[in-house]
Amino acid sequence: MGALVTLELPDDSPIRTLPWIITFGPLDDSEEWEPVVCGPYERPHALALAESVVADEELMAVVEPLLPRVSADEIRAEIAAAQLAVEAEDEAADLDDTSIYGDFEDLGEEEVIGEGTAEPRHPPDPTEVRAGIARIAALLTTPTTP
Repeated sequence: MGALVTLELPDDSPIRTLPWIITFGPLDDSEEWEPVVCGPYERPHALALAESVVADEELMAVVEPLLPRVSADEIRAEIAAAQLAVEAEDEAADLDDTSIYGDFEDLGEEEVIGEGTAEPRHPPDPTEVRAGIARIAALLTTPTTP
């Protein structure tokens, strides 16, 4: 039996109406393979699919909403919020560690991956992103012929 991770939301949360994706991956670190991302689905469908897959497999399924962000600034704000949340968790863990083991300094080395001189691409205009989302929605709602 695997594990299912998702957000606990109140019944009236507007997030419930967003499209949802499922990311399937190994349950533990002993296996190495690329996660599989499926979706988008309506939330009840995503949960049901994820539950049915992990019921018989040693997998982890993460069911999460797609949060369309149409500008680089919105994406940066989401990244900053995620980083702050991790930093807060790390600080809380460090406080717990120092209370048990005393104060210590992390002496681990940092590795920089992908550092180069390439110029970053300009982010697309929000109207282009919205048009792309509309094209994706059209693809998802247009029947395909085998």
